[in-house]
Amino acid sequence: MDKMGIEDVIEMFESVAAIFAEKKEELCEMDAAMGDGDLGLTMNKGYAALPGLLRDNSAEGDIGKMLAKGGMKMSSVVPSTMGTLMSSGIMGAGKALKGKTELEPADLITFYRAFADGLAKRGKTQLGDRTILDALDAGAVKAAEVDPAEGFLAVATAAVEGAKAGVEATKDMIPKYGKAAVFAAKAKGIADQGAVAGCYLDTAILNYFQAKSA
Repeated sequence: MDKMGIEDVIEMFESVAAIFAEKKEELCEMDAAMGDGDLGLTMNKGYAALPGLLRDNSAEGDIGKMLAKGGMKMSSVVPSTMGTLMSSGIMGAGKALKGKTELEPADLITFYRAFADGLAKRGKTQLGDRTILDALDAGAVKAAEVDPAEGFLAVATAAVEGAKAGVEATKDMIPKYGKAAVFAAKAKGIADQGAVAGCYLDTAILNYFQAKSA
């Protein structure tokens, strides 16, 4: 696979939907220890809806516009803090990829960076705040180190390596937001549940490319 068409992008997000359906209970249990306990529900509901929302906005053939519009619609499906952050990431990626009717490996690198930046801008979060950003940004950085000529699979593999390292790093960070901040002392040595969710997002994208290259 050397290029992605609009249907391929939708299929990639179907892989994302599948992983959050699978990990729903695990993420809820993690979140119950440090937050509201609904993280798995939010990720599952939002990403289950996204492929359909993308398809509804795919007629123009513009992948960037499809992502931007689909992301905006997703925010109303999951009107929560995390839902808004996910939507903002997708909209950020859409803005960066506007006008693209096909994606090449370099565009996947752009996707990871723009997703993390869109989320950070909306959430006003910074690296080290112990959030999903710590995984997604680390994934974007690692993906950007890959020569696009190595292909989609190499880029996606690097993103997961980075995201996993980002998750590990949150174990030593102090939470600053939400209920997790109240339980700051309990957080030591435990990975941030949002960062874990971010790593699953990158993992699902890798799963898609692995299946395509099998």
